[in-house]
Amino acid sequence: MVFFSTSRPTKSLTALFAAWKAFLLAIALGAAVGPDYDTSTSLFFERLYGSRAHVPALAARLTRWDALFFMHHARNGYVYEQEWAFGAAMPTVVRGILALFPSWGRDANTTVEPLVAIAVAHVSHLIAVLALYRLTMVMSNDTKLAFVTSALHIISPAGLFLSAPYAESPFACLSFIGNLLFALGIRNKRDEVKRFALIVGAGAAFGLATAFRSNGLSSGVLFAVGAVNCFLAFARGPSLSRLLTLAAPVIGGICVAAGSVVPQYAAWRRYCGASLHDVEPRPWCSHTMPSIYTFVQDEYWNVGFLRYWTLNQLPLFLFASPMLTILLKSGFDMARDPQRELRLLKSGPLEDYRMFVRALAAGQLLVAVLAITTYHVQIVSRLSSGYPVWYWWVAGCLMDKRRQGWGLTMAVFMAMYAGIQGGLFATFLPPA
Repeated sequence: MVFFSTSRPTKSLTALFAAWKAFLLAIALGAAVGPDYDTSTSLFFERLYGSRAHVPALAARLTRWDALFFMHHARNGYVYEQEWAFGAAMPTVVRGILALFPSWGRDANTTVEPLVAIAVAHVSHLIAVLALYRLTMVMSNDTKLAFVTSALHIISPAGLFLSAPYAESPFACLSFIGNLLFALGIRNKRDEVKRFALIVGAGAAFGLATAFRSNGLSSGVLFAVGAVNCFLAFARGPSLSRLLTLAAPVIGGICVAAGSVVPQYAAWRRYCGASLHDVEPRPWCSHTMPSIYTFVQDEYWNVGFLRYWTLNQLPLFLFASPMLTILLKSGFDMARDPQRELRLLKSGPLEDYRMFVRALAAGQLLVAVLAITTYHVQIVSRLSSGYPVWYWWVAGCLMDKRRQGWGLTMAVFMAMYAGIQGGLFATFLPPA
C-alpha cells in the first residue's frame, strides 16, 4: 500500500480516492470512440434540454442506464408511473442544491443536473470511505485494518456507479454513517441518553439510505435483533433505563421503515387518494399492502421470484457469481464467529459487538439471497457497495498470511472488474 501512512490515514485515503477516480473517469472518457450503439443518452439530453444544449463529455459518459430516470426526475419530477421504481432521494438532493444556487440552472439549455449529481456521488463516496475507516477504528482500534478496509471500498466493484448520477454513493455514505452511529451507541451503552440518541440517529441515517435505495430495508435486521435483545433484558428485570434502551432500536427501526413508507404514501395519495374523483385508481391501490414500488418492479421491470432464472440470463449470473460468492462466504463466516474471522472486537463491549457484526452479516446474506432469487442479479456488484461486512472479511484475508493469496485474488478481481465495467458502462453496454 504505497499510499498508506499510519500518521496521516485521512490524507492517504483521499489521495488513493483521487487517483482511483481519475483512473475510472479516464476510462469513461477514453471509451468515447465513435457513436454510441444506443442513442438513449443523446435523445434524452435533446428532449430534456433542447437540441442546442451543450452536453459536457463527462455528463454524456456517465448519464447511462438508470441515471436517465434519476436525471429526468431531477428536472421534471415523477412523470410516468414506472419512474417510481427509482428512489426520489437523489433527484431531490440535486433539486435542493440547485434551489440554493438558482443561477446554475438559469439557462433552460444548461445540462447542470447531471453535473451536480456527479459531484454529489463523488463527495458521498469520499465521506463513505472516511466513515468506514472511523467505524472500523471504533470496533478494532487497528489503523492498518481500518485503512485496508476503506481502501477496498474505494476500489469497490461498483466502479463508475459510485461516480455516476446514481444512488449507490449516497446509499453507502448514509449506511456507513448509520453503522458508525450504531457502533458508537454500543460503545456508550452505560450512558442511556447518549446511547438512545446515537441508536435513533443510526435509524434516521439508515432511513435516509433506504430513501436512496430500497435494499436499505435490510438494515432493519440490525434494529430487530437489538429490539429483541433489549426486550428480553427488560422482561428479566423491568426498569426505566432498560425501557429507554428498548425504545432506541424500536424507534430506530421505525425510522428505517419510514424511508420506504413515506415515498409509498406519497404515491398512494397521487394515484389512489379520494381526490382522484372520476379517475380509476391503479391496480396496486387495492392490494392489502399497497406499494407502487413492488407494482412497477413487477409490471415494468419483470422483477419477481425466480423470474430471472432463464437461459438467456445465464451470462449475467456468471458475471455476478464472484461477488455473490464473496457476499455469501463472508456473511456466513462473520455470522459464525466474527472474532475468529477478523481482527475486530478488540475493545469495548465485545458481546454486543459480536451481535452487531452478526446482524450486519445477516442483512448482507439477505441481500445476496434476494439478488439470486428475485432481483436482476447483475446489480449485486453495486448493491454490495454499502455493506461493511465483506470489506472487513476481505481485509482480514489480506492481513492473514494463511489467506493472503485469496485476499489478493479478490482485491485484483475488484480492481479489474471495476475497470472493465467502467469501459462497458460508458459505452452503454451491459452488465449495468
